Amino acid sequence: MKKITKCVIPAAWMWTRFLPATKALPKEMFPVIDKPVMQMLVEEAVWAWCTDIIIVTWRSKRAIEDHFDSNFELEERLDKSWKFDYLKTVKWLNTLANVVYVRQPYPRWDWDAILRTKTLIWDEPFLVLFWDDIIDYPKSAAQQLVSAYEQKWTPIICSMQVSDEKVSNYWILETSENEEIFKVEKFLEKPKATETKSRNANIWKYILTPDIFWYLEKSVPIWNDGETRLIDAFELLRREKEINWLKIKWTRFDTWSKLWFLKLCINEWLKREEIKSDLTDYIKSLNII
Repeated sequence: MKKITKCVIPAAWMWTRFLPATKALPKEMFPVIDKPVMQMLVEEAVWAWCTDIIIVTWRSKRAIEDHFDSNFELEERLDKSWKFDYLKTVKWLNTLANVVYVRQPYPRWDWDAILRTKTLIWDEPFLVLFWDDIIDYPKSAAQQLVSAYEQKWTPIICSMQVSDEKVSNYWILETSENEEIFKVEKFLEKPKATETKSRNANIWKYILTPDIFWYLEKSVPIWNDGETRLIDAFELLRREKEINWLKIKWTRFDTWSKLWFLKLCINEWLKREEIKSDLTDYIKSLNII
């Protein structure tokens, strides 16, 4: 069985929730203190032993490509200014991994982003990390997924437990098993809490095998917009082959939401010892806690 060395990061959506900021700046490049969300995802893939990162972008996402490219003028200025710590940080971005880009002509759904990487993935299993889930846990979600894959050698879907009130916001995975890694028996599209006993929600982090491309091409559009979804290909795959899900261990921050993005930033600030005390004192001074 082949090891996971490639990671696909779809990043071609237009994000309206953060307008007007996203008019010129890709949402994936929003800084969490001094590190863009995209860099956090690339690092997560690298720490999970991926050497090749495939980022699916489109024309308004050039800043992502520039971030992982060299900047000779900046490096020269930092060198001449003796700012060697900053220089080391900037140059390190060029060596994180072999980062390549696939362009989407239009910001279509997840199935199209994955399908466009087919010739680069070829016959290898691969990690998929969507931009909107950032985790805080000693062992990253990507590392947990890779470990699970090396036990089962099947596609692995990341999952988390949700409350009764949140069930209708997610794709829900059903199973009759009670183990660490579960076999998916059914996918439910945003069901009501009364329609299923399962509270296992699908999260956009996966290990996929190359046969997913065949199922993506085979999927028939069933949505009003005429497009398929990655989850539709999962359902086809499940009927013919085994697909598992892993109940992930993590503290999750959903950067889709303004509130959760702010929580992520505060969480990261509180890890910085040089400012943790001052930030805590400031929050207390607001008399809101």
